[in-house]
Amino acid sequence: MSDVRRDDPHGGQPVRTAGTPLADAHVAIVMVHGRGATAESILMLAAPLAVPGVTFLAPQAAGGTWYPNSFMAAIELNEPGITSGMHAVERVLEQVGAAGIPPDRTLLLGFSQGACLATEFAARHARRYGGVACLSGGLIGPEGTPRNDAGSLAGTPVFLGCSDVDSHVPATRVRESAEVLRRLGGDVTLRLYPGMGHLVNDDEVAEVKRMIAAALATRREA
Repeated sequence: MSDVRRDDPHGGQPVRTAGTPLADAHVAIVMVHGRGATAESILMLAAPLAVPGVTFLAPQAAGGTWYPNSFMAAIELNEPGITSGMHAVERVLEQVGAAGIPPDRTLLLGFSQGACLATEFAARHARRYGGVACLSGGLIGPEGTPRNDAGSLAGTPVFLGCSDVDSHVPATRVRESAEVLRRLGGDVTLRLYPGMGHLVNDDEVAEVKRMIAAALATRREA
């Protein structure tokens, strides 16, 4: 294995797609799968979200896992996975941009470990996106991690949904993440669902569909 692959373990992994072909799409959704899962598994959400003009792109993590430890572990214990995962998301965004879809018509969506990675990417690369959907996740790092993120989400719709008793994602971290994203200029909606499991529910799907509709409307207005 080369030094490049050790530094970028998710480099060279495939990107799976669904929905309208990228060349014909007006809105793109980058979908980031959870721990031990696959790009194909997160694309199962494409069916209830699909409308004409929307393309879904899901990068695959090497070995099905973006980083080895809890998202609240010391960041260095999860490297180079976190940084490599960020590069994977960035490469998909570059592909989307090259197809003529701007960031304000591009949504970032992740579930579980993928939600952490996608939301952390949005915070570290703050700009106006079509939306950010953090489903059962939160920003990465141990308690007390300084948040000195630059840029602005500039009114990006942000949705955080999670169980209030999720064994993997403390409700306190979801609330803290919502505050960070608000400070970065996100239009944040937070919902903690009583007693829910570690899953995606119909209400969360409806919220993402509203984001998609808003992004499509932006295209029509332009």
